[in-house]
Amino acid sequence: MRIHIIGLGAVAGASLSDDALHALQYAGLVIGSPRQLGLIELALQGLSTQPIQQPLPALSKLKALLEDSACKNVVVLASGDPLFYGIGRWFTKNFAAESLFFHPAVSSVQAACHALGLSLQDADVISLHGRPLEKIRATIQPQQTLIVLTDKDSTPQALAKECARAGFKQATLWVGEQLGYPQQKVRQFTVAELLNETDLNVDPLHVTVIKTGKRSGEHASKLGIEDHFFQTGKAAGTGMITKREVRLTVLSMMNVSNNDVIWDIGAGCGGVAVELAKSNERATVYAIEQHAQRLEKLKDNAANFGVSSNCYPIAGRVPEALADLPSPNKLFIGGSGGELETLLPMLWRKLPAEGLMVITAVTEQTKQQLEQFCLTLEDVAVECVELSVSRGELGNAGFSFNKKRPVMVLKLQKKAIS
Repeated sequence: MRIHIIGLGAVAGASLSDDALHALQYAGLVIGSPRQLGLIELALQGLSTQPIQQPLPALSKLKALLEDSACKNVVVLASGDPLFYGIGRWFTKNFAAESLFFHPAVSSVQAACHALGLSLQDADVISLHGRPLEKIRATIQPQQTLIVLTDKDSTPQALAKECARAGFKQATLWVGEQLGYPQQKVRQFTVAELLNETDLNVDPLHVTVIKTGKRSGEHASKLGIEDHFFQTGKAAGTGMITKREVRLTVLSMMNVSNNDVIWDIGAGCGGVAVELAKSNERATVYAIEQHAQRLEKLKDNAANFGVSSNCYPIAGRVPEALADLPSPNKLFIGGSGGELETLLPMLWRKLPAEGLMVITAVTEQTKQQLEQFCLTLEDVAVECVELSVSRGELGNAGFSFNKKRPVMVLKLQKKAIS
């Protein structure tokens, strides 16, 4: 079977390439929403169609429909560029590459840029379609042009609230509706205007562009989040949170990359897990914590910093809580519930070649256990530092320093198989 995924573009009528028209001509089955099928009504004359009503069914049903089809050529209609926050990605994961043929068109993001005279390379794009609204919190930055693909929950008013929460009360938002159609409309708002707007009607087909400008007030750093911004259930800056200076060292050693699968063992309130997830949205972090109160704060922190879509709190003790998790290529151990000596060899075996493990230790007993474990290993690269941090406060007599307890940070990495 040959599957053609055809983007219809942000235009009033179907503007199809010759290749797309050729695919339609020989298609035995055309799948699309009623709106999409209506756009290509003329091109569909004489073809056998089995339209899927909008909204599309579960993708598992779409897959079964295609696999059960006897047609040699199938067309699936999509919006804009199917491979830019579109259905194309799903097809690449579920069907052989040689069976797929993509026909892109102008996307709503491109149409928004042209309507506002923006260069796409100067903007960042985030999709909140079917994703939690708070995801924007991990993305929004000062002096940024941010293009937002939206859904029913990410309304202009909701985005204005997120701007205000992040310190961008002077931001400007443009709402582009029905882009590319005769009824196209682009409206400009300030954050204050949207916060005071209670009866704003916006077409479901819209894109929002945000220019953030300068940030006001105190807000967390992008990386190396200040301790007091984490919720722990205790006084600000205290509780089960790995301290900022240690977190930065752990982040450097973990070197989070695309597609990493990371287990955070004994995640506490999520200081390290949140930073790991925030450093690369294409990595997945599983934060395992057995204490219910800490787990709730971990969930709160993941939401507050916008990483709920790639940081997953897991309740339970190790090793039982690991049973259904995908295998990791990186591990962080911040707490072990007194079981470190037993857990180390078990967790080490779960890592692939070149997999790495980072562990923090404060007590002498824990440091000795790590030392003994290292001596049992072969074909391993070892890096170890001890951090002794003194935080200073400026008073009338100058700086006074509060010395923190030294923390050992150990990195172990398996060597590649030759």
